[in-house]
Amino acid sequence: MPGILTKTRTTLAMIKWEHSIFALPFALIAMLLAAHGFPRARTVAWILVAMVAARSGAMAFNRWADAELDAANPRTRMRAIPAGLLSRRFVFGFTVIAALVFVAAAGELNRLALELSPVALAVLFGYSYMKRISRWSHLVLGLALGLAPAAAWIAVRASLDPRILVLTAAVTLWVSGFDVLYACQDYDHDCAAGLRSLPQSAGIPAAFWAARAMHLAMLALLVWFGVLFHFRAPGWLGIAAVAALLSYEHALVSPRDLRRLNAAFFTMNGVIAIVFLGFVAADLWLRR
Repeated sequence: MPGILTKTRTTLAMIKWEHSIFALPFALIAMLLAAHGFPRARTVAWILVAMVAARSGAMAFNRWADAELDAANPRTRMRAIPAGLLSRRFVFGFTVIAALVFVAAAGELNRLALELSPVALAVLFGYSYMKRISRWSHLVLGLALGLAPAAAWIAVRASLDPRILVLTAAVTLWVSGFDVLYACQDYDHDCAAGLRSLPQSAGIPAAFWAARAMHLAMLALLVWFGVLFHFRAPGWLGIAAVAALLSYEHALVSPRDLRRLNAAFFTMNGVIAIVFLGFVAADLWLRR
């Protein structure tokens, strides 16, 4: 039993389950808008299962695919596989199980969700190899999380409204922007290993400007999203709060000082997602 508990804790640490907070609030926003309130409990439950399974599988696959790269990077060499805490075989098996759970959950939601589930998995798993191919790998990671609101809409409606794709684009740029910042700390390793990223190809100062541009574009998309869904005061306050929090996030780090990057990346982005969900939920509640 102690061995099982230890392995479970290690697996949860590997997939960083707590970071589900990034995409999940945006999926819930789409769910609430699609249902004009709160959908059936069964739908909510299967959306949560699908979200957790998809993200868990994607993180595990990334750790499996990057095991050798992680072992060579001083920042990541203590991750589960390089450190010998989990075997590659176990992690691959975990990935397969998570993917099957995701597909099963999609099937429980509706036929369109089931038919599109392989497409979602292709994006989620494909990201792991993009840094070997393109400096724009950040956008693929952004899309992997940005699919969450579109997927949640499909889960509720069994159809896709083009308006929700504006939120998908906003989330894509939001995640891409903070991933560009996060990649700055791997600049030396990426250059030595031949891996591609915006910091590696354009330099850290230019990468910071790219991240700022992505986040400004994200805010513009949120404004468009608010217009499309007829936001009232709480919704607009939510967008203003996101803008203020993003400004604070960028104030925490600079090209010459990355010491508070983890606070900017993990803490602030989790707060941004939850705060925006709260304001949009309040907007919908007031309409009712």
